[in-house]
Amino acid sequence: MASMTTEQLLARLDRADELPGAGELREATYELLRCRPGDRVLDVGCGAGRAVAELCGRGVRAVGVDRDPGMLAAARARGAGGSAPSARQVGSPSAARAPVGEPGAAGRAPAGESRAAAGFVEADLLRLPFGDGEFRGYRADKVLHELADPAAAVVEARRVLAPGGRAVLCGQDWDTLVLDSDRPALTRAIVHARADVVAGPRAARQYRTLLVDAGFTEVAVEVRTMVDTGGSFLPLLDGLAAAARDAGVASRAPIDAWLREQSARAAAGRFFLAIPIFVASATAPEGPQ
Repeated sequence: MASMTTEQLLARLDRADELPGAGELREATYELLRCRPGDRVLDVGCGAGRAVAELCGRGVRAVGVDRDPGMLAAARARGAGGSAPSARQVGSPSAARAPVGEPGAAGRAPAGESRAAAGFVEADLLRLPFGDGEFRGYRADKVLHELADPAAAVVEARRVLAPGGRAVLCGQDWDTLVLDSDRPALTRAIVHARADVVAGPRAARQYRTLLVDAGFTEVAVEVRTMVDTGGSFLPLLDGLAAAARDAGVASRAPIDAWLREQSARAAAGRFFLAIPIFVASATAPEGPQ
């Protein structure tokens, strides 16, 4: 299956960010970070920088990391943070740190307080260019499934978090897309074929284990389900169908018929797609790693 261009991925992320409930889900991850204005938060796999901008709107000093220079260019062009500081500037150990807030302490910057400036850094999530304990929050949304070794990313998250800092992981399990269809067997085969081309398709169901194994405490997991009944996610099905064709799940004719069925369902108000989103949070322990 051919990889998407930066423009195609941007369009997909924008569609996902505008779905009903997507904004509330992002806000939930910000609350779980328990950060106060002035705290430094790392958003890995930041894409076009929407979360970085929203965190900065809370007065948090957010840094976005992505390995795609095209994504980072889009983030800067969209005005999320202007020019990006260097990794040395962003990761300076001498930067001041505010204490981690109590649960529910996250919120908008107080009236009169200036909006925090964002920074963007191109980097590998497994080898972050920051020193130990530099951040009070680490957020990874829809990114760990792209890694062949998500466990290594979580270990790196603990390294860059200060004691008492918070990690929040958010994403879908690619094996658990729930789609109504007159062809259930073919639908199962298509969903699994798409999962098989993802580096870590079941990373989300592993969040709790990954955090526990990395030594985090206060590990908690919840599931929030995004539901589309209007066909907003029809473009996602094109990707599923392409993966199924490449995998030889079925010939082109039945897969094309499956796509036509879903389009017809959307036109008739009978489309149904549910995507369970796993949200895990944890605290970096006090004391040495």
